[in-house]
Amino acid sequence: MVTEQQVLEELSKIIDPDFQRDIVSLGFVQDMLIEGTTVSFTIELTTPACPLSPVFQKQALDLVGDLPDVEKVLVNMTARKRESREIDAESGLNEVKYILAVSSCKGGVGKSTVAAMLARTLGARGAKVGLLDADIYGPSIPTLFNLHETGVRAAPDQKFLPNEAEGIKLMSFGFLAGDGPAVLRGPMVSQYMQQLLHNVAWGDLDYLIIDMPPGTGDIQLTISQSIQIDASVIITTPHQLSLTDVRKGIMMFDKVNVPVLGVIENMAYFICDGCAKKHLIFGEAGAKSLEARFGLETLAEIPISGSLSGSLDALAGSDIAKETTDIVIRALGKKTLEKPERPSVDSDADHITLTWPDGETATVANATLRAACSCALCIDEMTRAPLLDPQTIPANLHAEKVGIIGNYAVTVDWSDGHNTGFFPYSTIRELAGK
Repeated sequence: MVTEQQVLEELSKIIDPDFQRDIVSLGFVQDMLIEGTTVSFTIELTTPACPLSPVFQKQALDLVGDLPDVEKVLVNMTARKRESREIDAESGLNEVKYILAVSSCKGGVGKSTVAAMLARTLGARGAKVGLLDADIYGPSIPTLFNLHETGVRAAPDQKFLPNEAEGIKLMSFGFLAGDGPAVLRGPMVSQYMQQLLHNVAWGDLDYLIIDMPPGTGDIQLTISQSIQIDASVIITTPHQLSLTDVRKGIMMFDKVNVPVLGVIENMAYFICDGCAKKHLIFGEAGAKSLEARFGLETLAEIPISGSLSGSLDALAGSDIAKETTDIVIRALGKKTLEKPERPSVDSDADHITLTWPDGETATVANATLRAACSCALCIDEMTRAPLLDPQTIPANLHAEKVGIIGNYAVTVDWSDGHNTGFFPYSTIRELAGK
C-alpha cells in the first residue's frame, strides 16, 4: 500500500510560482487519508477563487494517480480561513474574508469599471463577492449594473440588504439617493459612509471590493481607519496628470497601514484593426515609470478598446479581465502569506545605509541619493527632464528623517528642506553598485 511519505514526495513536485516553493513545504497539503487504494487530501490555498487552484488540482491528481497501488485520488481544493477582523460584533463586515480597495487619486481613470470588472470576474468563478460603491458624490455602480430603482430593503435587524446582480451583492449611495446630487457636508458624508460599511447585511463573502472615491480626503480616511482593508490596488492612466497623483495614494495607504499590491494602468495603449502594433496614445507606459519612481509593481495594462468601452459585459468577459483578475488575486494571496523583509535604515553625515535581514547592505552617499530624486520638484512631470542642478546640493547635506514605505521604498526628509521624493530599493541598490 502507498505511504503518506510517498504521496507527499510526489506533491512536493508542485511548485507555487508566486512563492517559488513546493506546496508541501508551504503547508498547503492537509487532512491526508489513505484507505486501501484510495488517497484523499486537501490543498488549502491562500485565497478563495485562486487561479492556480485548477492547475494544482490537476497536477496533484496526475502525480498521485501515477503512484503504484493508487486507483483513486480525491483532492479537495479550499482556501485558508482568515483571522477575525477587529471590528464591532454587530458590523455587517464580520463574515467578509477579504476586503480589497480599488483606488485612484484622479477621477476619470476607469477605477469604477475596473472594480466592477474584478467583482464580475470573481463572481463568475463561483466566489461570493460584494461590491461597495464608496463614492458618495458620484456613484457609478448603479449605472454600470443598470440598476436605477431608488430605495433599499432592510433586514429585521435594520441592516440594509444589498441589491444583487449576477450573484454579486451591491451597495451604493446611489441606491438611496437616486439620480439626484448629493449635497452633503463632511460630517454627514462620514456618517453615511459608516452606514454603508457596517450597516449592510453583507453576509458570508469571499471578497468585498470597495470602489473608493477619487482623492485622499475625509471619505478615504474614514474607510481606511474604520475597517481593516487587506490590500489595495491603484488605478491610473499613462497621462501625467494621473501619474502625478499616484504618490498621494501610496502615502495615504501607507499612513493607515494598508498594503498596496501594485498599479493597474488603464487606457495604456491602443491596437487598431489594421495592425498588431501597440499605439501609445498618451506616451510611454506610465505605470512602468511608476515602478522606477515608487517601486510599485505594474500588475496589468488595460488597452483602449471600443469593444470594452462603456460595456461592462464586454469587459468582464474579455481575456484582459481574466488575466487582470488572476494577477490581482495571486498578488493578494502572496501578500497574505509572505513576511515582508524590511531593511533597517542607518544614516550619518555622509551616507544612508539599508541592511536587509539576510545580511545584504546598500550604502549610498547622501548627495548621490538626493540627486536621484524623481519627484515633481526635481524632474519635469511632462518631459521628465531634470530640474535639479546637482551643483546646488549642499556639501553638508544629510538626512534628518528616513521612513519606510510599504516594502518597496524609502522617503527622506533632507536637511535642505526637500522631502517629497520616493527612493525604491531597486534605485538604492543600483546607486550603491556604482
